[in-house]
Amino acid sequence: MLRRTTIPVLPRLPIPFFSLTSGRSVPTKMSSTQSPIKLPRFVSVQESGISSLSKPDGIRFSLVSYNILAQAYVKSSLFPHSPSSCLKWKARSQAILSVLKNLGVDFLCLQEVDEYESFYKGNMESSGYSSTYIQRSGQKRDGCGIFYKHNMAELVLEDIIDYNDLVNSTQEGNVLDDDKQYDKDAIASKDPGSKNGSKSKSTQDRGDPNDPRVRLKRDCVGLIAAFKLKNPSQNVVIVANTHIYWDPEWADVKLAQAKYLLSRLARFKKLVSDKFECTPSLIVAGDFNSTPGDKVYQYLISGNSSSAPTLDVVEDLPIPLCSVYGSTRGEPPFTNYTPGFTGTLDYIFFSPSDNIQPVSFLELPEPESSDIVGGLPNFNHPSDHLPIGAEFVISREYIP
Repeated sequence: MLRRTTIPVLPRLPIPFFSLTSGRSVPTKMSSTQSPIKLPRFVSVQESGISSLSKPDGIRFSLVSYNILAQAYVKSSLFPHSPSSCLKWKARSQAILSVLKNLGVDFLCLQEVDEYESFYKGNMESSGYSSTYIQRSGQKRDGCGIFYKHNMAELVLEDIIDYNDLVNSTQEGNVLDDDKQYDKDAIASKDPGSKNGSKSKSTQDRGDPNDPRVRLKRDCVGLIAAFKLKNPSQNVVIVANTHIYWDPEWADVKLAQAKYLLSRLARFKKLVSDKFECTPSLIVAGDFNSTPGDKVYQYLISGNSSSAPTLDVVEDLPIPLCSVYGSTRGEPPFTNYTPGFTGTLDYIFFSPSDNIQPVSFLELPEPESSDIVGGLPNFNHPSDHLPIGAEFVISREYIP
């Protein structure tokens, strides 16, 4: 049974957006001898030296996607490289909250949120954010949440995605890839979503892997929400947040989830377009547990004519998508950093059009940066993932 909670929009004083300086440190309630939290800054496409096609005028809004690492998965035995004191909930929760509040963005797409009711909902509300949340099915305690500044946007429509619905689709036809030629390098390495091997008891506990009804029941979820931007634009923006299954040996399941996500997005977008008589902008964010060379990534960008997929996964793609980082600075070398696995798993996609384009992206540390040495989480970064983000502009010609 999925648990879904929505916080009503509450009237509050506006909270101004502010820019962060590079490498800004924010102290937390941890010991003064410990390193402060590192906050990234937004780098304009122009500042990065990359040519931009975006128009300078328009309505701007910012969005960050961040797998904050569910506390249910935090154990010293699973993160032996991390200082034990930075893994404790009291310290880590304040560190995560510090990051979220000080980023100051308009939308936050968070994955692995497992203390929503008891911690994040109230604390983020006091900082001017309303939110909507969906907990994973089964016995999982974590889920996906979208937090938004209620002085910036109004939630007007939402839908939830339970990827277990794919189980019912097996009665109508095969929804899994017959090609089981997985990425051998990914399989040989520690699996990207396993929390450094924490979920690796896997196969024998998951039932018959040859039964698609068993194979597709992974208890993964997603959340789609339509927002009407407040004064003066009233533009409608659709934001989707998801967390795709982790196991690289089950790449067909990941791809099936990605295809289901886009089909549901296409249906939701049409519903929004008809209901509000508009052409909504579309942003898809999350932890896709797939590297840029994987089929999931190639499928998601295959509808964009400027991106030629290297894998034969193109079908009738419902919605063309373009990666923010891929289309500006190039995908980063990593968004997940542990001794067992280092690579890019998190993405922000947008539906490319003349009316919306990214004008800046959130910087990430370089491989040799001192704040990530030894692996994450640590006192500088409270999760094993790093936040990614972008600022978008909606061209004025599309503003009513």
